[in-house]
Amino acid sequence: MIIKDLESEYFGRDLEAMSFALNYHKWILAEAGPFLGKEVAEVGAGSGNFSELLLDYVDSIIGFEPSENMFPLLKSCFENNPRVRVEQAFFGNRVEVYENYFDSLVYVNVLEHIEDDKAELAYMFRSLKPGGHALVFVPACPFLYGSIDKDLGHFRRYRKSGLLSLAAQQGFEVSHARYFDIAGMLPWYVSFVMLNGSLTPGKVKLYDRFVVPIMRRIESLVRPPIGKNLLVILKKPAL
Repeated sequence: MIIKDLESEYFGRDLEAMSFALNYHKWILAEAGPFLGKEVAEVGAGSGNFSELLLDYVDSIIGFEPSENMFPLLKSCFENNPRVRVEQAFFGNRVEVYENYFDSLVYVNVLEHIEDDKAELAYMFRSLKPGGHALVFVPACPFLYGSIDKDLGHFRRYRKSGLLSLAAQQGFEVSHARYFDIAGMLPWYVSFVMLNGSLTPGKVKLYDRFVVPIMRRIESLVRPPIGKNLLVILKKPAL
């Protein structure tokens, strides 16, 4: 199946803003790093900011980015790095080339952009080696869905139980699953649901600098029962 939806509409605005979330991205990788293998695909790699951090954990990356405006930035970022190869493509259009190929897959703020997330999870399962893992990081809590989510091309925000159920239907086991960033829920709700604000690099940078380091320490001690985001590590069963 050739996937074309969103190719002309997706402009990477949330990726551009989130490029300033260095501490947030390091927090994600600190949680997910132990599950990552050597050969990794990053789906929706954007301009490569997360990929650069990911290289501290893996041997090689193939970055998939479909958008016409983001892909040149990704290509430029890694054109002299032999550990990174990039493709301007939707992952689902390339999955037959990469069946049982990757040790790990990385989807950070990507799955919510895909209308048929069930099909995307099936692509993940097909492309992983037996025993491989998929890192999936998504916005959580449907009641936090506001105009900004719609503007950014988010089809949904996830409940943990719903995402895990969908993954199980494709054959995945769950290695790790938890809500992320409980402190961000109230400011998100006020700014982006009640007041219909916009996500800007300045807001992201301030939150990343002053709030994220504190919440990372707190949530390492006490796992929150709910949060602004959701991190799951899915495993393809070994043979």
